[in-house]
Amino acid sequence: MKTLQDFDFNAKKAIIRVDFNVPLDENFNVTDANRIEAAKPTIDAVLADGGSVILMSHLGRPKGKEAQYSLRHIVAKASEVLGTSVQFASDCKGELATTAAHNLKQGQVLLLENLRFYAEEEAGDENFAKELASLGDIYVNDAFGTAHRAHASTTIIAKFFPNHKCFGLLMAKEIESLNRVLNNSVKPVTAVLGGSKVSSKITVIENILEKVDHMIIGGGMTFTFVKALGGKIGDSICEDDKQELALEILHLAKEKNVHIHIPIDVVAADAFSNDAHTQVVDVREIPDGWQGLDAGPKSLANFREVIMNSKTILWNGPLGVFEMENFAKGTIELGNCIAESTANGAFSLVGGGDSVAAVKQFGLEDKMSYVSTGGGAMLEMLEGRVLPGIAAILD
Repeated sequence: MKTLQDFDFNAKKAIIRVDFNVPLDENFNVTDANRIEAAKPTIDAVLADGGSVILMSHLGRPKGKEAQYSLRHIVAKASEVLGTSVQFASDCKGELATTAAHNLKQGQVLLLENLRFYAEEEAGDENFAKELASLGDIYVNDAFGTAHRAHASTTIIAKFFPNHKCFGLLMAKEIESLNRVLNNSVKPVTAVLGGSKVSSKITVIENILEKVDHMIIGGGMTFTFVKALGGKIGDSICEDDKQELALEILHLAKEKNVHIHIPIDVVAADAFSNDAHTQVVDVREIPDGWQGLDAGPKSLANFREVIMNSKTILWNGPLGVFEMENFAKGTIELGNCIAESTANGAFSLVGGGDSVAAVKQFGLEDKMSYVSTGGGAMLEMLEGRVLPGIAAILD
């Protein structure tokens, strides 16, 4: 696996694919600079080695050239985070980009305009990729969040750098952390899978049953399993067409000697609202008109025991509707348990949009071993797929 350490960047231009798809407010101010901060170590390393940096990214889902999606809006924040004045090219190809790249001096940083202003980016167009490639000497992919897309700047461009391509520090850390869970884990290994749908996690479950000793299933997925086992789930969310699949998963887990842990009690509500009336009930006896919105105290005690005895923990998906304060306790307690287990020496990896949002919201980010930056990319790796953006560098 080639990383920055394998190259001398002195007097070289590194063209780096970053993920600067950051949220902006109505005045186009960056409201969360995490993705820029995540790319900073790679950019710093290239500059410290005497190189210059050309950054390329997408922002949003523009239909052609739309001013609201211009990366011009993030130049000030990028300059602030990187601690250097970031130059901006108001195009990512053509004479403007070529001239800006050509004039770039050692130690300088250039940000190209939004790649998705051109349909060729998402189409994986070879000529577009070739034009991007002509701007730099070494290609660095540091955008894990887009590694599952075979786009021009994430995958196709790599073929124009047969011997001069590598992973950035962020990408290398993502791959290393996922490999540590999937292929080099210290047992016992526990996967916590939450979220609302079994259907969105089925391939993950099937793939990681080979790698784990315990699997905690929480969130809305719980009720498909409970109903399949004959329980009464009231008005709780359920995928009726996936009940047979839930039973198959339980059977397969038993065959592989994987212990599945499902909530035994839940916090039920008489409406999907933070102001609803609540009661703690047996997960198999939820009254009609009520729905389970969080894991109950007995369930959390069981989960705690499993997590405190684990050496490797993967967390993907919340245990309840944590966006509502009254149904956040399960997710917060789970996060605190994983943090405590991590402090005791376990390796914990958190990934997937909702879990990442939860650890950030509840101040637990720094207490986890690693928090992934790519939701879709991480899920596909957990499913056992080879991501095109990764394969392109390894090829």
